Amino acid sequence: MTAALDFTPRPGAAPLPRMVLAQAGAEVRAMVRNGEQLLLTLIIPVLVLAGFSAVPLLELPGRRVDFVAPGVLALAIMSTAFTGQAIATGFERRYGVLKRLGATPLPRSGLLLAKTLAVLAVEALQVVVLTGVALALGWRPGGSLLWAASLILAGTAAFSGLGLLMAGTLRAEATLAAANLVYLVLLGLGGVVVPVTAFPHALRAVVELLPITALTGGLRSVLTGSAAFPAWSLLVLLAWAAVTLAVAARTFRWE
Repeated sequence: MTAALDFTPRPGAAPLPRMVLAQAGAEVRAMVRNGEQLLLTLIIPVLVLAGFSAVPLLELPGRRVDFVAPGVLALAIMSTAFTGQAIATGFERRYGVLKRLGATPLPRSGLLLAKTLAVLAVEALQVVVLTGVALALGWRPGGSLLWAASLILAGTAAFSGLGLLMAGTLRAEATLAAANLVYLVLLGLGGVVVPVTAFPHALRAVVELLPITALTGGLRSVLTGSAAFPAWSLLVLLAWAAVTLAVAARTFRWE
């Protein structure tokens, strides 16, 4: 005898991991399809890497590509975790996207986790592309990949906290202007293509406390054959992450 089929509706939310992965996939697709995001995350870093590695625009210590490649990796992390995320989140808040997402079964913690996973996925793509370009230009990295990955994760947390703090407190247009301005300032001062030693001593003391300087210097140290634990760089990045994420959690406005 055939059992009767039960067509009774069973409404309910999908499991949290499935919701988080679905939202993360949507975030990644939005990043990839956005022309400005693509410019920030891939095109500008590739142009900086190729240009400053091949053309002697500045006097750099050692082989040019060995100096520039770690700095451009740090620039790519900043462009995704800070600049791109700040601008996208700011406009999502303005247009009510975050408010509508808040009405879905996906909790806020799940939304933040999905955004974090999307950032990490894009960063993985950036690392693959930029490493490939750098290897083609003659870069031969050494050192500890474990320490490099630790620095990237700490840098992602620091820049994400800064981006969410900006996006959650400023108007979308102000976030757009401020994020791009900070991007350009940190590109110039963070040791990406200009050695920090070229700055006056008083300015250098301040610059060395910036998250981009810590990430750039740390990656440059561990990817040029040094196996030393990048304690100072990790300390600076973790301090930025702790402060910015804590303040962002208190001040972030979802509407």
